[in-house]
Amino acid sequence: MFKTYEKYIVKSFISKFILISLIFLCLVIILSVLEEISFFKNSDVNLFLPYVITLLGAPITLFEIFPFIFLISTQFLFYDFFKKDELNLLKTNGLSNFHIIKILFFSSFLIGIFTIFIFYNAASKLKFFYTDIKNNYSKDNKYLAVVNDSGLWLKDEIKNNTLIVKANYIEGDYLIDVIINEFDKNFNLINTIQSKKIDIKQKKWLINNPSITKKNITLSEKEKIYYQTNFDKDKINSLFSNISTLNLIELFNLKKDFEKLGYSSNEIEIHLLNLFSTPFLYSILTILSAIIMFNMSRNRSLFFHIIFGILMSVIIYYINFVFNSLGNNGKIPAIASILIPLLCISIITIAGLVKINEK
Repeated sequence: MFKTYEKYIVKSFISKFILISLIFLCLVIILSVLEEISFFKNSDVNLFLPYVITLLGAPITLFEIFPFIFLISTQFLFYDFFKKDELNLLKTNGLSNFHIIKILFFSSFLIGIFTIFIFYNAASKLKFFYTDIKNNYSKDNKYLAVVNDSGLWLKDEIKNNTLIVKANYIEGDYLIDVIINEFDKNFNLINTIQSKKIDIKQKKWLINNPSITKKNITLSEKEKIYYQTNFDKDKINSLFSNISTLNLIELFNLKKDFEKLGYSSNEIEIHLLNLFSTPFLYSILTILSAIIMFNMSRNRSLFFHIIFGILMSVIIYYINFVFNSLGNNGKIPAIASILIPLLCISIITIAGLVKINEK
């Protein structure tokens, strides 16, 4: 059972975490709503729509900055301890610095588990609604891409004609085993093009050995033809890049579908590894912040702690960003892109625990 002073530390930490989270949430909403108002300025929409979708998108953005919220919350917790001289009171009750750190470690870890399995799943669903609403007003809403058990499906519009493209899988810069159905504006079938291999490096596709069916007559064309679309490899990649709209189960299912299709699942794998390492990352950052506070002059101003916390957050963010980018590009294994920065922070933190009780 927790003792009274242990409960006090946990309660104080959680209250600081909630307070800092609310402050950051307000900042996210204020900054995001300006962007949404700009997006809808030329659309005939309800006055409150930009504010509604801002609220839908804000939780997933807050989730992405949770690691830094833990870091800054710990700084504020110790700032209060130092200001009120509560740390000495805790020590007189037999509570060592290491014991305080251990309490904060497990508190952060449990909060991390909650954020992954409860908060993230709820936030990703709200992000899905956010994306769905914005797509209805986007200039790109006529372009769709879906991956399922049967392969990759694309919907495109060219000169009032609608294209429905189905490919079995992707191999490098090529779509493999492709069927293109072209319809007029009344959705009457114009023709069907089949090919074993289509080069999609550019929006003008290079179709190899096409077989074209028109009015029930099938003709084999010359070796190669060009076909204008709104898709290239980069655009297809961008349509699948917003994985923050998917909950954990949907991420696992999409990963399986991508692997069946031959499409790279590195980004999804890294995202999943990031999610499941999150409780440990929260705990390590909390301990790192606590160690820094124990080793820092206790007469520092609140403004100094805010600036220092933001600076640390930026450095850690860019370290993670670099390694995640290397993982997404296949330069290093996906698991290494997560473990290397986490291991570096852990080593620094463990080194800081030496003689922590003497601080």
